[in-house]
Amino acid sequence: MIKGSVWPRAARGRSGATGGEPDARTRILDAAEELFAAGGYEATATAEIAKQAGVPKGLVFHYFPRKMDVLVALVDERIGIDELGDRQVEAVPGDPARTLAGLARRVPLRASPAMRRILFREADTHTSVRERLRHLNAEIIRRASFALELTLPGARGDAARLEAAAATFAAVLLYQENLCLLTGHHIDPDMVADLIVRALA
Repeated sequence: MIKGSVWPRAARGRSGATGGEPDARTRILDAAEELFAAGGYEATATAEIAKQAGVPKGLVFHYFPRKMDVLVALVDERIGIDELGDRQVEAVPGDPARTLAGLARRVPLRASPAMRRILFREADTHTSVRERLRHLNAEIIRRASFALELTLPGARGDAARLEAAAATFAAVLLYQENLCLLTGHHIDPDMVADLIVRALA
């Protein structure tokens, strides 16, 4: 078994250098995260962010000259996938379904539930959010492809089918929480992994 670390989720409410209350910039981002997730970016006024953060409105503009800069900072700092090497993929030789199921349970997306809502809600209208979603998708595809190559003998010679399988897997991982929020339907990662591997057989 090739083992790797579990990818951590992002922490909210980061404290200042002294380990006490979060600094003003962090409070602004915390407030924006909560408000954007609840009502959307367009519906949230800068004054609301300042009020929620407990800071003067001018201080928001000091750190973020435009409201869009707040959204960009949230996406850049609070949504991501740790850039890890291939050895961080945990693979069970000869058992691709178990390998994919394990990867599904360790979704490498670092983001709070609120940031995930922001990611999917704002991707249609904001380029920076859309680009981050594309990056996340590409990274999950890369890891899934590598895991399948490790666990399926001769798989490297069938790149097109591997890429299609990995892309399907990435779509399930990225969109399952969004689907669950909309429909209440949970996706079983074991079943998805088994279906993907059967399709490759």
